[in-house]
Amino acid sequence: MLLVVKIGGTIGVDRDAICTDVADLVKNGEKVVVVHGGSAEIDALSTQLGYTPRFLTSTTGVRSRYTDATTLDILTMAMVGRVKTTIVTLLQQMKINAVGLSGFDGALLQAKRKPAIKAIIDDRIHIVRDDLTGRIQQVNTHLLQLLLDGGYAPVVSPPAFDPAEGLLNVDADRTAAAIASALGAEHLIMLSNVPGVLRDPADPGSLVTNVPPGGIDECLEWAKGRMKLKLIAAREALANGVPSVIVGDSRLARPVYQALAGEGTTLRPDALSKQEQTSQER
Repeated sequence: MLLVVKIGGTIGVDRDAICTDVADLVKNGEKVVVVHGGSAEIDALSTQLGYTPRFLTSTTGVRSRYTDATTLDILTMAMVGRVKTTIVTLLQQMKINAVGLSGFDGALLQAKRKPAIKAIIDDRIHIVRDDLTGRIQQVNTHLLQLLLDGGYAPVVSPPAFDPAEGLLNVDADRTAAAIASALGAEHLIMLSNVPGVLRDPADPGSLVTNVPPGGIDECLEWAKGRMKLKLIAAREALANGVPSVIVGDSRLARPVYQALAGEGTTLRPDALSKQEQTSQER
């Protein structure tokens, strides 16, 4: 079995619990690629350096980090120097030979910069042209497969690499989806600090356990905050052949195993629209 496990970057995510499960899976012969975010660490480092984090909200309601050159430097320091080091160290302490990689290592994640972003600022639509973010175009699966076949556990994060532009910020959830798709993973598991996809973010009882056939577009209409991006990432993974995406809770005991057992929100290819399912079949 090949899994991609995405560790959320928000406050309250239990990295230790996730790494314990990842270590157990690897010791039992499974292949696991870990992808991590780092939003809380980026915000904390920005504050320490006296640079206020800024965000953009798209016309579809998706909130993302505004990434100028200074923010990109801070993001790289936080992701590579803090979060990745912590996760790799945890896995090494658990006797797992983890290897930390960012998108620029071995051109692992090649991206293309977005030329412009439509964002709502002060209740008006603005065109933002100086944002250093991009979308992943290619994953160096050869590098990941070499590591997996050699018994290593890759730990991957943004930023990505644009041959023309250099480093770019890319969304970590969509990065996990791109890697799962490229490797042909059996499961993409995204673990955060919430039970799964909630209709009401303040009500854990509003958990959607299974997205019904054709239901992912409806979920995107009412999802808020980071959950929109998780659903977009899930849709991209499913559309590119990943048979199972699970949005789960890192705070549970044995969170990866519980996600595989059905805890959280499970999305399968039939959650896509009929048009997307037809495109996938072609």
